[in-house]
Amino acid sequence: MTEQNTEQARIRVRGLEKSFGDRKVLRGIDFEAAKGTSTVLLGPSGSGKTTVLRSLNVLETPESGVVGIDDVEIDFARLPSGKAGRRESARLRAQSGMVFQAHNLFPHMTVLENVIEGPVVAQKRPREEAVEAAAALLEQVGLGDRADAYPFQLSGGQQQRVGIARALALKPRVVLFDEPTSALDPELVGEVLAVIKDLASEGWTTVIVTHEIRFASQVADQVLFLDGGVIVEKGTSAQVIGDPVEERTRRFLTRVLDPG
Repeated sequence: MTEQNTEQARIRVRGLEKSFGDRKVLRGIDFEAAKGTSTVLLGPSGSGKTTVLRSLNVLETPESGVVGIDDVEIDFARLPSGKAGRRESARLRAQSGMVFQAHNLFPHMTVLENVIEGPVVAQKRPREEAVEAAAALLEQVGLGDRADAYPFQLSGGQQQRVGIARALALKPRVVLFDEPTSALDPELVGEVLAVIKDLASEGWTTVIVTHEIRFASQVADQVLFLDGGVIVEKGTSAQVIGDPVEERTRRFLTRVLDPG
C-alpha cells in the first residue's frame, strides 16, 4: 500500500494482542479500512471477530497494538492508567457507533426517546436539534411512523433498526455492527440487512461481524477471515468468498454455505 493510501485510511489497526486469562484471543491483528468502505469480519465462533470489533470501540482493551480512527489514535501498550487513560479511550470511542446483537433499547422510552438519549444526555446537544435529526434517521430506517411506539410494540427487526438509528444519531465516523441479525427470526433478517446495505451504499464507513455470507459478498469492500486470533486471509469479497486461497477459509465457507 502506498503512503498516500495509508494517510487516507480512516481505520488503522496494527498489532492488536488480547488475552482473556491464559487464552490468547488476538495475535497481532493488522488491517486498514479506507473512508466510505465496508469491512466484513468472518470466521468461526471464538476466532476473535467480536473482540476486534470491541477493541475498535474500546469496549475491550488490548494489551498492545494500535487503533486509529481518523486523527484519533491509541497505542494500547502506552495507554496511561486512571483518568488520562479513560479520557483517551473515550475520545476513540466517540469516533464510532456500535450496533449490538441484542437491541438493548430502554423499554420505558419511546422509539424517539431512545434515539435522542445519546445526543441529548451524552453529547449535550439541544433537544430540538436531536429530535429533528432523530425523525430523519427513523425515516431513513423505515420507521418514521413508529416514533411514539415503545420497544415492546415492535418486532425484533424493527427494534434492531431503531438500534441502528440510535447509533447513527451520535454522528459517528464509523459504524460497527456485531452480528446484528443473530438474535432475529429468519424472516426478519432481510429488513435489517437492507438498511445496512443502504448505509454502505451511502458512503458510511462500516465494520461488520456477521455469519451472513451472501450478504457479506454483496456489501463488503474488504473481507477479513479470522481463525485462532489471526487474520488467515483478507481481500475483496470476490477473492476471499468467491475464490479463497487458504484451505481453512475454503473449509469454513463450505460448512456455512452447505451445512448438509
